[in-house]
Amino acid sequence: MGLESLVGLRYKYQFQIAHANRTRRRSNIVTEFVYNPSGRTNMEKSMPNNTAPRVTVIGGGMITKIQLLPTIYQMQREGVVGEIHINALNAPPLAELQADPTLAKAFPGQSFTPHPDPAKVSAKDMFPDMYKDVLAAAPKGSIAVIAVPDQFHYSAVMAALDNDLHVCVVKPLVLKYEQAEEIGHKAAAKGLVIGVDYHKRFDYRSLMARKAYRAGRFGEFRLGEAHLIECWYYRHSNFQNWMTCENSDAFSYIGCHYVDLVSFITGLMPTAVSVYGMKDKYPNGKEGYLWTSGRIIWDNGACLNISNGLGYPDAAAGGNTQGMTLWCAGEKDGTLISHSDQYRGLKYSYTAASGDPGDTVYAEPNPDYFQMLDQGGVGLTPIGYGHRSVEYIIRACREAGQTADLTQRKAMLAKYDAEGIMATPFNSSFNELVMEAGRKSILAGGREVEIKYGKNAGVDFRAY
Repeated sequence: MGLESLVGLRYKYQFQIAHANRTRRRSNIVTEFVYNPSGRTNMEKSMPNNTAPRVTVIGGGMITKIQLLPTIYQMQREGVVGEIHINALNAPPLAELQADPTLAKAFPGQSFTPHPDPAKVSAKDMFPDMYKDVLAAAPKGSIAVIAVPDQFHYSAVMAALDNDLHVCVVKPLVLKYEQAEEIGHKAAAKGLVIGVDYHKRFDYRSLMARKAYRAGRFGEFRLGEAHLIECWYYRHSNFQNWMTCENSDAFSYIGCHYVDLVSFITGLMPTAVSVYGMKDKYPNGKEGYLWTSGRIIWDNGACLNISNGLGYPDAAAGGNTQGMTLWCAGEKDGTLISHSDQYRGLKYSYTAASGDPGDTVYAEPNPDYFQMLDQGGVGLTPIGYGHRSVEYIIRACREAGQTADLTQRKAMLAKYDAEGIMATPFNSSFNELVMEAGRKSILAGGREVEIKYGKNAGVDFRAY
């Protein structure tokens, strides 16, 4: 099943899910309904019990520290998930997570099992294949969270599926369309959830725009521009070891957010991509496409331009600059969607900078993506669309993991595919076509690459 099969699924899955819900109501699982961004209350929040699944995280880098682990810890606190295991290439990132004072304050008494264990191995030792053993040791039907560099997503996700694990994976799913389709078919055959963390989908701005656009209130998207420039200090991080010219680029890693978001809001599909990249050197001497300019043509003829880079000044307020403007056409007037995502409505001037990379005395903090706040009770509580996205995916994984019947699990997958709120291999594989086209274009100096859908979907240079 590919993208063209999704339209009918929205109707086909309803009877199957009704049967699954009747079966669940006859069970003794204690549940309560919570808010579901799809607009219905069919997502269940499981109360603490002795069947909370293990979560195995592959990757111990920045995104695990600032978004994934806090969300998983919170869900462990709520009894939604059980043991937490984290694997990394080597021990230092795991030691950093164990010693992090913010995590310790937010989640006192909580911990994870590290692989490798920093107390037992040298910081210099590398374990490139340990993830396979860690995933193989996870109970079948439990949850894997994949947070490794983009070019390693395919092998890690496939290893998780080989061991019958449900998967939450950071975006993009993979860098090639064929790999996305292979993952989707394998997961579908086994009834395993694959949720891709395109977390901007869970920003209330995005959900509001999607609702209004699909109700016809904006007319038709015609021309747009988006940008997301990450901080300069990212160049000093592990990015310099993997986001190099031969592996990835700023458009593939960052720009995919806005490609996905425009389709999420409008329902349109990208048909052509051109990406111009400028090479720059990291502190370690490796080269990367650290500045990119991308142009996406959509199936209604609309055009979106995206600027990305690792270049936002460390001395500037805020962690990055980002936003999107879509100019649209109504029947009698122009319409507009403008999201100034870098404007937070907050202006703080502290007594001193905290000492964290990129932190400044004057700041404009982001209350929308991810924060951990004191809302009473023990520790701190994660909030923001980064938290909501991962929580949604993990709850979907848990629900499927607690459903023994394969037919019922397949119905759940069909539901998620058709709803289009959570990104799945089948409802978002256009992103992989864009990634493939973008890499082909950037390596050819920005030449335009067309996207073809259907049975023989793929990408190729535009013929003139």
